[in-house]
Formats: sequence, C-alpha cells, structure tokens
Amino acid sequence: MTLKTYLIAFFTLLLSTVAQAERLKDLASIQGVRSNQLIGYGLVVGLNGSGDQTTQTPFTVQTFNNMMAQFGIRVPQGGNVQLKNVAAVSIHADLPPFAKPGQTIDITISSIGNAKSLRGGSLLMTPLKGIDGNVYAIAQGNLVVGGFDAGGADGSRITVNVPSAGRIPGGATVERPVPSGFNQGNYLTLNLNRPDFTTAKNIVDHINELLGPGVAQALDGGSVRVTAPLDPSQRVDYLSILENLEVDVGQAVAKVIINSRTGTIVIGQNVRVQPAAVTHGSLTVTITEDPIVSQPDPLSGGETAVVPRSKVNADEEAKPMFKFAPGTSLDEIVRAVNQVGASPSDLMAILEALKQAGALQADLIVI
Repeated sequence: MTLKTYLIAFFTLLLSTVAQAERLKDLASIQGVRSNQLIGYGLVVGLNGSGDQTTQTPFTVQTFNNMMAQFGIRVPQGGNVQLKNVAAVSIHADLPPFAKPGQTIDITISSIGNAKSLRGGSLLMTPLKGIDGNVYAIAQGNLVVGGFDAGGADGSRITVNVPSAGRIPGGATVERPVPSGFNQGNYLTLNLNRPDFTTAKNIVDHINELLGPGVAQALDGGSVRVTAPLDPSQRVDYLSILENLEVDVGQAVAKVIINSRTGTIVIGQNVRVQPAAVTHGSLTVTITEDPIVSQPDPLSGGETAVVPRSKVNADEEAKPMFKFAPGTSLDEIVRAVNQVGASPSDLMAILEALKQAGALQADLIVI
C-alpha cells in the first residue's frame, strides 16, 4: 500500500469519526522516544556579595582552586580565600528526543551552598552528563532570576520568590545525541498515557480498519504494537498518519476524591449509588453560666457565697431524610445534596457513610 493510499484512507476515516474522539498523539507515546535528564556541577560568578560563605562551604573554594589550576594559576595553600561573589551550583536540564549537536536547550541552576542570591550572576562553562557518565551538553551563560533578596543594617530583610535558583533559556549546547530505538526493528510500541483496555481495543480496531487486519495488536491494557516500515523516512510519514487518528476513549473508573485538608470533593462522572436513605443534621449544645449570690439573714452568722447556676440547652436542627434510587447518577446526587443544604463537610460524611454501607459504587480516595 502506497503513502497516497494511506492518506486517502486516513482522511476518509477522519470524516467518519465522532467529535468526542481524541487524537492518538494525545493518548499515547512511542516507546523509546522520550527525554533524558542531564546534570552538572559548576560555579556562578559575578554576584554582588551574595555568594557562598567560603568558611562554611569549603567545596566552593576547592572548585575555584581546581579551575584556577587549569589556567596555570596556583592559589597558595592555606590562603584565606574569600569568594563573596562566587557560588557553587548544580545544573540540570532535560534533553529532548532527537536533539542533535549544535541545538540549544534550557537549563536550571540551583545553589547548593549558602549563597543568598544568584541574581546578576553568570554560569561558567559546565559539562552536563547523563546517567551513563557521558557528556551530552555544555552549559554557560547569564542567569535569569525571578526573585530578589534585600536587607537593611538593622537586620530587617525581605525576600521575594526564590533568589537562590535561576534559569538560562537556551543556555546549553547539545554535544552528543542520545541513541534512539525509533529506527530499529519492524514494529513500534504505543504506550497509553492512561492504561485502559477499552481505549487499547479502540486503537487496535481503528488502525486495523485503516491499514488492514493484523497491523496493530494490543499487548495489554497500556500498550499497542504496530508494524512499521524499515525505511526511516517512510516511518516518519507512517507515524504522522497514526498520531492524527482519532480514537474513542474508554470512560475512566468511577472515583470520588476527597481532600480532607481543604474540604474539596471531586466526584467522577460514572459514580453510582445503590438504594439508600440518608439523613444528616447538626446538634448544638449551649451551656451558659449565670451564678447567683447567696446572702445570709441578718445576725445569722452566715457568710455570703456565690452559688453556681448553669443553663444547658440542646438544639437539633431538623433535616429531612432523602433517598437515593437505584443507579443514581452524579447529577442526581448533587441535586439531592443541594436540596437539603449540605455543606462540603456534610457531603464528605455522607459519602464515607455510603461507602461503609456498600451503597457507593466508586473508589473513595481521601488525600
């Protein structure tokens, strides 16, 4: 089948898809095509007295001495080196897939000593390594810091955001590409972002309907394997067709998520309630102290005393009982709770009680 035939069949299928379908590129990623983390250690210079206190961070002085030695400058042993405008930092970045030598990537710089601020500093040339120990990028440049730190002679200080961390857009140059398995083998594996057996089946059905039986096979609920051309150029065209294929997504598992700290409750679309009767109310107990003074009769020899007198009053707010019918949906649950005026804390207690009674057909997650 030629690429032209693929495109005709592809656009024909697009016209027949429903509006609620999602693109395959939004549902899955290609196995092996991912970013890689890089990390490095270096020095930021040019700070306005906000660098590391070298008496407490000896590794900053050691790094500085090693750098000077590379330029033929030897720092005397035991010298009291004060580097208020220098800070030791860690650099990390994400190397995107298919990044080639000469391209630039963004980097993030964070102080690892006791520098107060990196504002106005410049990162010296630093190699960035991968988990295998190889150098994949070289970083250098002027920092962009979103916060600041200022203090007065009396000890007062103000800090906005985090001045001890910054970024350099395009601050690292790629020196080595990461090997990719994209062009290896005669098939590709699509990993679903949210594993779902229904979604995996729909992906297989749509691809096989477009390209022929047996082209796609579901390995499990989270992976689909598809055959692919061996030629890299044809493989790119092939995937450009597949990633724009619209697929019906399986509905998520019914869940109720409760944030006990903020009182936030999120109820999923497919939550159902079995037949149940619920009532809730509030009991308010009020205790007031109204002491009286006991005055003895004249010439009786008694003493004046304070006699305690308490008033206890209990008020229970009348709340009606409401009943959930079989298979009550989310809209009906919200409507019933709003009719009785239940607060978020009341709804939280109702949902927990329904779960304990086995009437809530959903996973109850408390965070």
